This record gives sequence, C-alpha cells and structure tokens, in this order.
Amino acid sequence: MNFVVLQFPGSNCDQDCVHVLKNVLGQSARLLWHKERSLGGADAVVVPGGFSYGDYLRTGAIARFSPVMQAVQDFATQGGLVLGICNGFQILCEAGLLPGALVRNRSLQFRCEHTYLKTRCYDSAFTSQIPRRKLLRIPVAHGEGCYFADEPTLATMKKRRQILWEYVDCRGEATLDASPNGSVLNIAGVCNEQRNVAGLMPHPERASEAILGCEDGRWIFASMIAALAQRETSAQPA
Repeated sequence: MNFVVLQFPGSNCDQDCVHVLKNVLGQSARLLWHKERSLGGADAVVVPGGFSYGDYLRTGAIARFSPVMQAVQDFATQGGLVLGICNGFQILCEAGLLPGALVRNRSLQFRCEHTYLKTRCYDSAFTSQIPRRKLLRIPVAHGEGCYFADEPTLATMKKRRQILWEYVDCRGEATLDASPNGSVLNIAGVCNEQRNVAGLMPHPERASEAILGCEDGRWIFASMIAALAQRETSAQPA
C-alpha cells in the first residue's frame, strides 16, 4: 500500500510515521512537501504531528491553506483514507474534514504523558483490527488538545458513531482525571460521517515498537492497511 505522509514547516513527527509504516509495517511510505498539489497515487494520507507554521495564529489554521490540502480535500471526498495525528487532527478540523475543534488544554499546560484509550467503535478503517475491549496505551504531547463541539454536533456524532476513542483510566473508566486536556466527553479521536477520515490527539507512531515500551499504536495503522487490502480485493474483477 502507498502511504503519503505530509510535511509542513514545523512538522516533527513526519519521519516517525514514515519509519513505522515503512520499516515496521512493511508498507510503501514517503514524505510529501506541503507545496505539492498532487498526492501522486497515494492509497492513504497521514497528516502528522508537530507545530505546522509554528502554531502561529491558531493550531492548524495556516496549514489548512497549504496547496497540498486541496488535494487532500479531493482525495477524502472520493473516499480516500486520511488519518490526522495531533497537529494533523487539528489541521483536519480546521479544514472542515472533521467536526469540532481542538482548543487550549483546560490545565493551560503542555501535557506529555502516556494515556489509555478505549475504542468506542470498531466499524471503521482505523479501528477494525483493534482487539475488542483492549485498552490502548499511547502517549500524548500537546498544549491544544482539548476537543470541543457543541451539543447538536455531539448528538449527531453519537448517533452516527463518529467518536472512535475516548480517554480512560487503567480500569477503562472515562474519569475526569483520565483526560490530559479536558476534552468534552473525554474524546480522544473522531471520524467523519463517511468514516474514511479520522483524527486523534495521541501519537500511535510513538507506540508501535517494543523498544519504545509499547506497540499498541500499531493496531491503528494495521486497521488502515487491512481496510486498504479489502478495498483492493473488492476492486479486482471476479
């Protein structure tokens, strides 16, 4: 499968994503500079974490206007898989590809720590391979990771099962202290209505190798790979 990992001025997790996809999971993966206007035959796009444009103005607000984002918009509209991680999640929200917004952490502090995630929905291209009832232990590192959406939007998201992950404690309880940022409903990651675009604040690429102490992040990438393989099989003539 051909993965494209976007690279903005200030990205700092782009090469980590390429490493995991290419060297750990054995997929084709390459960086794509933000000024490009074509995705070059990508099967999936990853919008990585970092501080695109130094987080000036508002996180993700400037990157949303980079030339490559029009290609991402078109790709997503056609059903292409897009995953945004941390700053990438913020960019996808700013671009209108995902509902809601990411605002300043309730603590007003930058939080860098491991979190536990409970998967709320398994019928998506980003969660299908995650073992049922398994809590994912994945780190966060952000200052503006507090997910917010108004009540009508949240009601719609619940109805359409768009909340993919929530912050929980080690017992799987969605307590107030389990969230590092104060997100509404402890939301850690969501998808769009069509279920082909997703974003999450935790960094799965930082938890995909045993040497890092945890491999739980691999389940998210493995879900994308499985979804792409299924599409490829379905597209083949009988």
